[in-house]
Amino acid sequence: MSNKITLIFTVLFSLSVFANVSQAEKDVLIKLNQATNGAKWINKWDFSLPMNKWYGVKVVDDKVISINLNNNNLTGRIPVEITNLLNLQELNLGTNLLNGEIPLNIGNLKNLQILDLSFNKLTGFIPVSICTLPNLKVLVLDRNILSGELPPQIGKLSMLENLSLYENSFQGQLPVSFYELKSLKSLSLYSNRFTGKLSPAIGNLVLLENLNLFDNDFRGQVPLELEKLIHLKKMNISYNLFSGLVSNRLSLLDKLNMTMRNEVGNVVSLPVIKG
Repeated sequence: MSNKITLIFTVLFSLSVFANVSQAEKDVLIKLNQATNGAKWINKWDFSLPMNKWYGVKVVDDKVISINLNNNNLTGRIPVEITNLLNLQELNLGTNLLNGEIPLNIGNLKNLQILDLSFNKLTGFIPVSICTLPNLKVLVLDRNILSGELPPQIGKLSMLENLSLYENSFQGQLPVSFYELKSLKSLSLYSNRFTGKLSPAIGNLVLLENLNLFDNDFRGQVPLELEKLIHLKKMNISYNLFSGLVSNRLSLLDKLNMTMRNEVGNVVSLPVIKG
């Protein structure tokens, strides 16, 4: 009897391993391969193999849940069809040569937890639909040619832990809802064109460990509410247009000791409150 049970489990396991992913999902991956010059990838896909054997593709229960093609010489544009992979939890196309825009309907991927499109040549704006991803924990868009303001609804990303947008051309003020990202642990916005004042509401980001706003055009008083962020270990808000007094603790925490630019571009140090 036990041998029969073992045999049944073996057969079921074999079926689960070799079962086919839906043709619709397979077609999307083939479209991704074609749109990004798959013949020139470093690690190419062998279409004769089951999809769970394709490089960077993870399949669970016959569903594609992860695509990680980081640093794989992808060129061309991200096909809009990729937003039909409704079970996708991770999409990592970072460190490639992709151009064009982020698909506008990327918000279709409601199960997405990790989106990494960094170190490409993407242009355009952050689609508003990204703000409708209820499970998104990591949004990394560093070193592209992205521009525009952050979507006003960005605060709806209640699960977001890592937001990294450095070395783009983003501009404008941080939206009011931004300060509702209470799960945020790491924030890197350096080398953009952000402006306006940093709201005292930044004290709401109670889990923040890393804050990097270096080389933007933020101005006004450095919020003393930063003192409330007891988990903050790394900070660089220098080379902005901040003015006024800062506490000794914040000055020491800042990588460049609160070295700012003034209105005419000269480098100045903010006066520190002793004690």
